[in-house]
Amino acid sequence: MTLWPVARAPMPAAMSAPARGQRLVKVAYHSFPPCCPARASHAPPLHMPGGAGRTMSNRRGSTNRSDAWQREARNTGYRTRSAFKLKQIQERFGLIRRGDTVLDVGCHPGGWSQVAVEEVGEDGAVIGVDLKGCAPVDGCTFVVGDITDEGTQQRIRDALEGDVLRVVVSDISPGLTGQYEMDQAISTELVCSVFDFAYPLMGSGGVLVTKVFQGRGIEALISAANTRFSTVQRFSPDASRNSSSETYLVCRNRKEKPSKGTGTMSVQELVNRSLADDGFVIPAGESDERREAGRVGFRLVKSTSGDDE
Repeated sequence: MTLWPVARAPMPAAMSAPARGQRLVKVAYHSFPPCCPARASHAPPLHMPGGAGRTMSNRRGSTNRSDAWQREARNTGYRTRSAFKLKQIQERFGLIRRGDTVLDVGCHPGGWSQVAVEEVGEDGAVIGVDLKGCAPVDGCTFVVGDITDEGTQQRIRDALEGDVLRVVVSDISPGLTGQYEMDQAISTELVCSVFDFAYPLMGSGGVLVTKVFQGRGIEALISAANTRFSTVQRFSPDASRNSSSETYLVCRNRKEKPSKGTGTMSVQELVNRSLADDGFVIPAGESDERREAGRVGFRLVKSTSGDDE
């Protein structure tokens, strides 16, 4: 398991009470500085706030089921229990075909790459990318680096040797800080990066599967994904932990061109525009120092009513 370093945001400084006509609003920062390199393969699951309220019996049931997948992974030779998530996605949708070229983003320790190699067969190709190197998997080429880094992206293009990607699978996650809104926002940023890098390398009709965390921004992300793919739906494999907020976007039939009306906007720009419309993105005028302080913070905004809320 690779945990990409993500700086923990400092606690907000003590703030004076808002003046009349203003209210204190917690906002998620989705316009990130390039200080958070791309992010982790199969990291620990992100849990929804309030998970501590689960009963002991529920937690025990979730743990037992998790242990069952871990035992099954050991028995079948997969490097990680999460391999069964991709197997279940494949069983449900049949996305990977014989002879396909597949990119596995956030591939360490290689469980998803093992599944992809099985599905593409001898005539296919699998490329895995992660910050941390993996032990070799027959039939897979590993690229070590940050998926958001141009140098890493070029090495992936070189490994393709002119082939067109038909399938992109991503189980990528940030190094978790324990602050749910921050972790969920950084995860959304990472997923946008995967979309924006992979889309130009994919052929018409291609498919992309990526892990996402439930929360603010997911509807905007789905809307943006629909500008690139004809069908976008959520799917939660049985192998996912009950307590995890993760789900997977299954994006099928890559469009030859992005939908009309989106111009040249990237997926990240489309998501940020939607979040800005809802008041959740830091305005461009905010200082760089404020942006770099963290992903979740506080600011004063004018209340829509004449009285404090």
